[in-house]
Amino acid sequence: MGEESREDSIEVTSVVRRRAERLGPVGEKWLAELPALIADLERRWSVVVGPPLRAGAGGYVARARTGNGRAAVLKLALPEAAGAGQIPTLLRAEGDGYVHVLRHDADRFALLMEHLGEPLSELALTPERQIAVLCATLRRAWQVPRSPGPAETVGEDKATGLAVLVEQLWKELGRPCSVAAYDRAMAYAERRAAAHCPSRAVVVHGDPHPDNLLRVPTPRAGAESGFVFVDPDGFLADPSYDLGVVLRDWCTELSAGDAPRLARRYCALLAEESGADATAVWEWGYLERVSTALYLLAHGAEASSRPYFETAEFLADAGPSGPIPHGFRPA
Repeated sequence: MGEESREDSIEVTSVVRRRAERLGPVGEKWLAELPALIADLERRWSVVVGPPLRAGAGGYVARARTGNGRAAVLKLALPEAAGAGQIPTLLRAEGDGYVHVLRHDADRFALLMEHLGEPLSELALTPERQIAVLCATLRRAWQVPRSPGPAETVGEDKATGLAVLVEQLWKELGRPCSVAAYDRAMAYAERRAAAHCPSRAVVVHGDPHPDNLLRVPTPRAGAESGFVFVDPDGFLADPSYDLGVVLRDWCTELSAGDAPRLARRYCALLAEESGADATAVWEWGYLERVSTALYLLAHGAEASSRPYFETAEFLADAGPSGPIPHGFRPA
């Protein structure tokens, strides 16, 4: 297929196109060069790239087939979404808890990966069952070897980075959540920063939600849970950070009932399944809930941010084992 006809067949989702356009000249260049990049990778890697998948918002993802007929997936990440830790993490994992990488080009943010099945989020499982599968796979993924390189050390003090983000966006966006929710997130950030211990850090996924956990088509080593992760951020942090990201979600379930009681139940299950400290999981989860709401709102996703803001208000005076005592302050 020639590059001119190829260009006509490239379908970039509206979310990806908007993200590319926000990058200015860099993003516009990425969009313009996408057909030529795909054609070049087809030649170099001896693959045939098929129709795009509507997975993720970080770049162009499409079905592919290798020269020997093996099904695969091609991912071409946007420059801003490529993440310094993603490709190194996947390569060091060698399929343990993560998708297998078949070919890669780090300079052009390109990955050819094994073909996987549907994400955990589409399997109609209960939150409790999803949490169990996520934890089982995370326990495997946390065994990825550490690297002394800068790709991981950047994220070592994640709590401080999130505190800066929350403070900045809360002010810039006109205080879109209550002072109580903001104060609670900042207090938890201070507690998690104070508790940071490099010796306990592992290479965390960074965003292990059910959409990033996909079923393996056939059983294989490294995927004993039946699933593997895609799209890792790959930085060093306490394992409880990843568990907090898992707790951050379930907004629909929390909004439909007794939010504090249900959140405590999920938190206790995450701690039980992983061996992590429930208080750390709870605090990371709340900090992630508020920071995610602010981040989404700052990027124009007001509707998506609303459930996170609402549940943050429900949980502002709750803790992992009951209401927070009056006068709570960071330790």
